Amino acid sequence: MTRIYLSPPHVFGNERALVTDAFDSNWIAPLGPHVTAFEKEMCEKLGAGHACALSSGTAGLHLALLMLGVGRDDEVFCSTLTFSASANAIAYVGARPVFVDCDAASWNMDPALLAQGLEDAAKRGKLPKAVIVVDLYGQCADYDPILEACARYGIPVVEDAAEALGATYKGKHAGTFGEMAILSFNGNKIITTAGGGMLLSPHEEHVRRALFLATQAREPAPHYEHEEIGYNYRLSNVLAAIGRGQLATLDARVEARRKIFDKYVAALGALPGVSFMPEAPYGRCNRWLTCLTIDAEALGATPEQIRLHLESRDIEARPVWKPMHLQPVFKDCRSLGGAVSAELFSRGLCLPSGSSLSDADQDRVVEAVNDAIDSNR
Repeated sequence: MTRIYLSPPHVFGNERALVTDAFDSNWIAPLGPHVTAFEKEMCEKLGAGHACALSSGTAGLHLALLMLGVGRDDEVFCSTLTFSASANAIAYVGARPVFVDCDAASWNMDPALLAQGLEDAAKRGKLPKAVIVVDLYGQCADYDPILEACARYGIPVVEDAAEALGATYKGKHAGTFGEMAILSFNGNKIITTAGGGMLLSPHEEHVRRALFLATQAREPAPHYEHEEIGYNYRLSNVLAAIGRGQLATLDARVEARRKIFDKYVAALGALPGVSFMPEAPYGRCNRWLTCLTIDAEALGATPEQIRLHLESRDIEARPVWKPMHLQPVFKDCRSLGGAVSAELFSRGLCLPSGSSLSDADQDRVVEAVNDAIDSNR
């Protein structure tokens, strides 16, 4: 049998024709009409103000923190239940992350815990320079109370929507909240450019500044003039062409993943001790990955036993993100709470969820999960 991957790239639109156009026009370098068009089409799709296509979502986070003046010995509050890129960018600028736990209702940053943390920081006279909020597994955080709490102290919010393209919060698209937002087009995301990302902002000056820094901070001179350090962070015209083809099919991809999630719930949701990541009532999740939690005592099998059994059947599954406050590299960083995300990590499992997953392959996953439970009871 062929291997079933967790979230593989899915090409089924106009990508090939657009890439061919990029080659035929000889626009191969990190500039060109497809880059400009990709930025424009993304803004139109999301209702965003301005966009800068980049080599990765992590590059966008790095640039966002630089533009907010975050530097050495500053603190940045950050979601703890996330991929390490969210926190790595904080380290890039010499700042220190302070990790904020999630709530069980959305798996995203707990607004009440954030508000209390900001209040305590204000009393100490050490407010963070920024807050990075992650939209986890395709679900937006609860932005109204988060933005209200940050506005009370003048703290800018950066939205890490790397996993959430196509999701909404109260009718607004992920990627349109805060001072700046970032998207990821890594190979496992809901749309991909093979590797890439984008910085979005309602403020044109932020995007202009990002473009400048992302192109080696080259001054407008006929020779190469540099007055500050820049970065090689722009997306190529060829990869932007792939992104345009993928973006045109975004809605179909979201619907496919939501259908996959619903089928898993129908097939596995009645098992004792199995619960699926809830969808918060304030928005619509893109179901980038189908995530569930397992009470091993009730089910008779642990998440790791199920994962290993799936692997033996050539099916890729993965634990829920290990929280940043539990990562060895960040062991000396402060955290606000942490028990909720730690519990989700200990009990969580992500199942294959790619939009190209066939009914037969999903049936194979479900059968393997049931076999794993039976063999471990």
